[in-house]
Amino acid sequence: MNIVHKDVGSLKKGSYMMMDGRACQIVSMERSAPGKHGHAKYRIMGVDLLTGTKKQAVYTGHDKVKVPIIEKKSAQVLSVSGNKVQIMDMESYETFELDIPDEFKGKIEENGEVTYWNILGEKVIKQVKSAE
Repeated sequence: MNIVHKDVGSLKKGSYMMMDGRACQIVSMERSAPGKHGHAKYRIMGVDLLTGTKKQAVYTGHDKVKVPIIEKKSAQVLSVSGNKVQIMDMESYETFELDIPDEFKGKIEENGEVTYWNILGEKVIKQVKSAE
């Protein structure tokens, strides 16, 4: 798996981290000041990149968390059939089949381009570019 470890204090809103074993994007991050002998606490709200469910957790500022490395790649659409699309990676020329997300149904055309993310080995279409 493509994961690095970072301090919670170095993360920002919009960055990615693992929460409950799932890759999430941070949508809010609140910092509470430390007490006399304590550590700063961070309350983090994240949204799962694959399912869209919200997750929440509390960490101290020096805790190490796992941060997924997400590959963002372009691909050409070879064929569309039902809820599946066959695409070819523009760099490696690898072909594979993916499910069409609900928000892109009817928008993906043959010979068009899509942007897909490889999130911990799971590929997901995230953007549709129009066909020339």
